[in-house]
Amino acid sequence: MSLIITAPSTKHEISEWGTGDIIMPTVIQYLLDRLKQLGIRDIFGVPGDFAFPINNAVCDDKELRWIGCCNELNAAYAADSYARIKGMSVLSTTFGVGELSALCGIAGSYAEYNLVFHIVGMPKMQAQKRHDIVHHSLGDGESSIFMEMAAPVVCASTMLTPENCVEEVERVIAAALENHRPVYIAIPHDYVNAEISSFTAPKETPVKSDPATLEEVVSTIAGKLSNAKQACIMPGFLVDRFDLKDLTMAVINASGLPYVTMALDKSVLDETNPSYLGLYMGQLINPEIREFVESCDCILAIGTIPSDINMGMFTAKLDKSRIINIMPSSVHIGYTDHINVKMLDVLEELSKRLNKRTDIKGPVARRLSTPRVNHEDLITADYLYTKYAEFFKPDDIIIADSSSSFYGLLPLVLPIGAKFESEMLWGAIGWATPASFGAALAAPDQRVILITGEGSHQMTAQEISQFYRYGLKPIIFVLNNQGYLIEKMLSKKLDYCYNDLAEWQYHKLPEVLGCNNWIMRKVTTCGELDKTMEELGSTKTGAYIEIVTPKLSAPPLMEEIHKNL
Repeated sequence: MSLIITAPSTKHEISEWGTGDIIMPTVIQYLLDRLKQLGIRDIFGVPGDFAFPINNAVCDDKELRWIGCCNELNAAYAADSYARIKGMSVLSTTFGVGELSALCGIAGSYAEYNLVFHIVGMPKMQAQKRHDIVHHSLGDGESSIFMEMAAPVVCASTMLTPENCVEEVERVIAAALENHRPVYIAIPHDYVNAEISSFTAPKETPVKSDPATLEEVVSTIAGKLSNAKQACIMPGFLVDRFDLKDLTMAVINASGLPYVTMALDKSVLDETNPSYLGLYMGQLINPEIREFVESCDCILAIGTIPSDINMGMFTAKLDKSRIINIMPSSVHIGYTDHINVKMLDVLEELSKRLNKRTDIKGPVARRLSTPRVNHEDLITADYLYTKYAEFFKPDDIIIADSSSSFYGLLPLVLPIGAKFESEMLWGAIGWATPASFGAALAAPDQRVILITGEGSHQMTAQEISQFYRYGLKPIIFVLNNQGYLIEKMLSKKLDYCYNDLAEWQYHKLPEVLGCNNWIMRKVTTCGELDKTMEELGSTKTGAYIEIVTPKLSAPPLMEEIHKNL
């Protein structure tokens, strides 16, 4: 009698497996089965000979779909965005050149708390032990160096063997789920299809809040919010990453307090809610919101990171002694740090114990008004972004690059359910184009809108080809203002030659890249933009629109940043 063993549905079942004639799963089978149990169905990547056995296993698995990208960096960006929508993703690369190409994307996922399982195909173990000089290496016979390079930007790493497979897979999965950050999983070429030889699994170590610390923190927060003369709540993007949006909204409703968001946190909660005041970004925008926030004697931040952009290029005047920040595994109350306390637990308790305030009101969120123009007028930034605001619909997924477009979109009030994603903490130029591909794969039934500048677009534009390949129909707006506008606005002088670009015929790119039957336009006037926006409102196909504006037509927020340099 022979018993075929498949991966357990939970790690607890490992110890319950019996003895007898057992056909062991292979290393790659075990890993892929565990990823499938987490909900993974798509695996991004670029093939390579050291990773061929991994690539083969993915393609042979009828439950998985290989998502091939133009290069490893693009694949990492696509996986990053997919994880923002789905909660996690998988990236597969080969040893050395492949994994290092993806490393910038992995670092961005680490910085912005996106869970990516990075699977790397390595040389054979015997070659590693002999220190053979193989291709894709540095020529020194050392194979572990690339894992060491990745170590600072992953929350766990491992090299799987038949002996440690179960234990290590369970360990890195636990780390990934706990920290919501990337993990690195290397598999030697000759171990991929080797049968696992041990089912030793780590003991369950549930991560819970320290009860005493939790009680102290919740009581202190509840007391400060109850006694504050003026208070507000500031939800951050970690609320979204850790799937705590509903619970955060429950805390807001229980408190009765208004909420604001900072730049990196846009759309984390509904911007049409009456309790939403708008964007706080120091002295750069919304003076009435700035005055309200900075006069609060208690600010409850939830998963907010005080970066330079969030702090309005450090123009924000926030007294740390008045700020409470609930982070994933700690709470910071003024200058006191409380560790071993989970965001989930804190929010759950707060939602039950807060006294609802009805006496604190803030300014009303403002919507931009559309400037009056003639049809033949050139498209200005002021006009363009108000047209975007009119164009967006509920539940749209809006992907913006780390360019002037990001700052143009920030002041807009998005419709209910709309999701705004950018990568402004890591700030990798070029992220948005492959990221929009990843988002479209993750949510094929939602409208995905890519808004990027031509400088960012030139870095990763080839990934447009993948949309048509996988039957996706995005709406893509490429802003052509003859250079890196954001870089110009961040410089004292606006005309440095290093911010100039080669001139492309952008609107022709989809045709060259195989995107047949798409709407492709180049618009230069307000009338052309209006007509195109109207056409796109009901389109059922992909669309690619090149929008030409004057060279230095920047959104007001970007101009304000330039003034404050």
